[in-house]
Amino acid sequence: MSQTFSTQEPDISDEELMLNYSRGDMVAFEHLYLKHKGGLYRYFVRQIGDQQLAEDLYQETWSRVIRAAAQYQSTAKFTTWLYKIAHHLLIDHVRAVKPVDLVPEIDDVNDIDREDLNALDRMYIQQQKSQVLKHCIALLPWVQKEALILNFELGFTAKMISQVVNVTYEATKSRLRYANQNVKECVAQKWQDTDLDFCTNDTSAFSSLSSTSRKQPTHGAEEE
Repeated sequence: MSQTFSTQEPDISDEELMLNYSRGDMVAFEHLYLKHKGGLYRYFVRQIGDQQLAEDLYQETWSRVIRAAAQYQSTAKFTTWLYKIAHHLLIDHVRAVKPVDLVPEIDDVNDIDREDLNALDRMYIQQQKSQVLKHCIALLPWVQKEALILNFELGFTAKMISQVVNVTYEATKSRLRYANQNVKECVAQKWQDTDLDFCTNDTSAFSSLSSTSRKQPTHGAEEE
């Protein structure tokens, strides 16, 4: 099969890659998949907590991308188009199944083998921050949680989020504002009973949310 995409071309846009794939360029699809697989997987696993179900929805999203490739138009930003597909899949799941155990498990800090006690202390505090933060995010109303994950973890602007979830820009900003407010209040409440210092404006705890130790999907979507 002839290919229209050069792997040496660094500046080609996602939209061009998708158009190339719709013309039969599998290398273009591989570039899109490698670029977006991590963020898309986290989008699911952060909201439903079930790793296997997240994997299933993740793979179904890519399957739908493959099936809809011929209808894709470059007037649609690829990232927005991709996450619209993911959003609709997630809505279908939420409507069909009551989510359980939305709080991801935290690795037992006692299993961490560190010779440096100070490093262990720092790790412990960071684990505690991460646990509290994940718990508070899990308690958010679903629409706020989705907006927060898209914004903070995946870097979507409020405008992009509004296009993905099909609500107004003002409604999206409101969701983000309330999500941030609710998380900060929850963290402050949960942390006040400990003797550790937690600044509610400190975003370092969020870093662990973007670098989960859970298994990432290792196999690509296969064309049907």
